[in-house]
Amino acid sequence: MAAAIADHPSLRPETILAIGTHRHGVLPPRVEWCQAAHPVPDATSVAAATRALEVAARVEPHETLALLLSGGASSLMALPVEGLALGDKQDCIRTMMLAGADIHALNTVRKHLSRVKGGRLAAACRGTTLTLAVSDVVGDDLSVIGSGPGVPDQTTWADAAGALEQFGGPRHPRGVWEVVARGVRGEIPETPKSGEAGLARVRAHLIASQRHALDAAARAATSLGYAVVTLPDAVIGDARAAAPAWLDRVEDELRRDSRPLCVLSAGETTVHVTGAGRGGRNQEFTLALVARVAAAGRGLTMASVGTDGIDGPTDAAGALADTTSFSRATALDLDPQAFLDDNNAYDFFAMLGDLIHLGRTDTNVGDIQVLLAM
Repeated sequence: MAAAIADHPSLRPETILAIGTHRHGVLPPRVEWCQAAHPVPDATSVAAATRALEVAARVEPHETLALLLSGGASSLMALPVEGLALGDKQDCIRTMMLAGADIHALNTVRKHLSRVKGGRLAAACRGTTLTLAVSDVVGDDLSVIGSGPGVPDQTTWADAAGALEQFGGPRHPRGVWEVVARGVRGEIPETPKSGEAGLARVRAHLIASQRHALDAAARAATSLGYAVVTLPDAVIGDARAAAPAWLDRVEDELRRDSRPLCVLSAGETTVHVTGAGRGGRNQEFTLALVARVAAAGRGLTMASVGTDGIDGPTDAAGALADTTSFSRATALDLDPQAFLDDNNAYDFFAMLGDLIHLGRTDTNVGDIQVLLAM
C-alpha cells in the first residue's frame, strides 16, 4: 500500500511512513520505514507509534492524513497510555491471547491502553483523516481493524474491564488493572467517540476483505471443474469446537450434491492454549477433523489457512487433512487427540508432511477454509 501511494501519478505526499514487520523490496527510497513487532509489541512498536503521532500532528487543517491500514497495526504501532509500563501491556496481550480472546475483546483492551489507537491518531490530526482499510476482522468493523486509530471508538473502559476479567482475570499485571480502574472511575479520558470535535473530519473506507479472497477462490475452483458452495456464516470461536460444527454444515452440502464440489468459508477462530506444543488456529482447526475426514464416505481433502501465510507463531500458513491422514498417522504411531490436547498441531502435521507453507503473502484478510469432494 505504501509503495502504491508513493507511485501514484496524481498524488504528492509530503511524508510517507510505513510500519511493518519486514521491509519489502518494492518500497521506494522515499518511504520512511519503521520496523516493528507483531503480535506482541516491543520498543520498536513504541518508536513507530511515536513517529506516527509526530506525522499526524504536523498535518495542517487544509491537508489530509491518509492512513493505509491493515491487520497487525495494533501491535506494530503501540504506545501505552501514561502510567502503564510496556512490559505490563506485553504481559496483558500475551495473557489474553493464550486465554483464547477474540479480536474484538483483544482490541477493546488494546484501544484503551494506547495513546494512538481507538481514534487517538485521528484526534492528533488537525486536518482530515482518511482511512483505507484491508480487513482481517470478521464483520469488517473499521473500529476493530488495527484497533481503529483513525476512526471513533464506541467501546468503553467498562468494556475493557469486562474483557480483561473474561480473558485472564487475576493473571493480568497489577499495573494494567490499576490503569483500567482509573479509566472506569473517569480519571483517564475515554477513547474519542463519534461526534466529538477532534474527529469531525474523519473518513474511512474498506478496500479489501475476506469476501474478495472467497470470490477469488471460487473462481479458481470453478476453473478446475468444481461446483462451488460458499458458506454464508463466519467460522469463529474456539478452533477445536468450531471445526466439527463446520464439518457438519459441509456434510449437509455434500448430501445435497454428488458433483465434484468445493466448499469455501472464511472467518477467524481462537485457541485456548493449555498444552506445551506449537501451532496456530488453522492447524488446530484441521487437526480436530483428522479422524472425521478419514471416516467420510466420499473422498475428501480439507484445509484451513491464514491468508497472510502465517498461522500463529509458526512458519506455516495452516494444514490439510484428507481421507488418508488418519491411517498415515496411525502407521507412525501418532494419536491426533493427544497432539490436540497438547496444542501441538504443528509437529503432528510436520511428521505427516501436511503443513501448508505459502511464505509471506504481504496481505491479510483473515482465514479461509476449503474442502474438496470428488
